[in-house]
Amino acid sequence: MTQTNQNFDKNWGILFLTWVLVSASTLGSIFFSYIMDFAPCVLCWYQRIFLFPLVIILATGLFPFDKRVIAYSLPLAIIGWFVASYHNLLYSGIIPQELQPCSKGVSCTEKYIDLFGFITIPMLSLISFSIIILLLILLKRRLN
Repeated sequence: MTQTNQNFDKNWGILFLTWVLVSASTLGSIFFSYIMDFAPCVLCWYQRIFLFPLVIILATGLFPFDKRVIAYSLPLAIIGWFVASYHNLLYSGIIPQELQPCSKGVSCTEKYIDLFGFITIPMLSLISFSIIILLLILLKRRLN
């Protein structure tokens, strides 16, 4: 196998791994809402707005491999990361409750899951967006 083919296979693998993570995150979000009956708050909906399209965008970049998919997906992931960061700061009490956009309906600080004292649904979202961004930046650097 030539060096070019090996690089192509690794680049495709990174994009595929990113797609798998996005798909798992999307399915997890749907699982929490429809199976566990956890009502999403306003900030959860905003995060979904930036996450769900990535499933389709990244999949279209896989067949055939298209490096332009990074330009479309990275901005969505970064904006989703900022929303997830704000949500985590609000959830942890660093941002006062008066500044939360969830004044009606489900509270943005509703505690559905608390594993090991720090893994919450907002934290899962932040971790997911962080890894997605890291993988996309890695792929971008490999292609330049």
